[in-house]
Amino acid sequence: MDDDAAVRQALRFALEQEGLEVRDYADGGELLAEAELPRHACLLIDQFMPAMSGVDLVRRLRRRHVRLPAILMTGRSSRELRESASRAGFACVLEKPLDDGALMDTIRSELAREIH
Repeated sequence: MDDDAAVRQALRFALEQEGLEVRDYADGGELLAEAELPRHACLLIDQFMPAMSGVDLVRRLRRRHVRLPAILMTGRSSRELRESASRAGFACVLEKPLDDGALMDTIRSELAREIH
């Protein structure tokens, strides 16, 4: 999820090229409004979005008992943000620009962990 349509499109293309099914959302409200999330998935969420941050979004999802693994993307990382993301339930924080190889390795690792 990213509020920038070009970023969403590029991520969608890269992930689909790797054989993953992708749902994308422009903001946290769209994701929260989703009637049913997949049982086996990994959330890729941007920290800086309008209306609510990525950390706030995952806190809301966790209160709804959504336990899907989540990866936080940010262009402005800090120790404080990483700690906040960890407390909210993110698996990890990746800095933009994203390295496609590292992103795919992280997603696959989280999906495999979710199965076990």
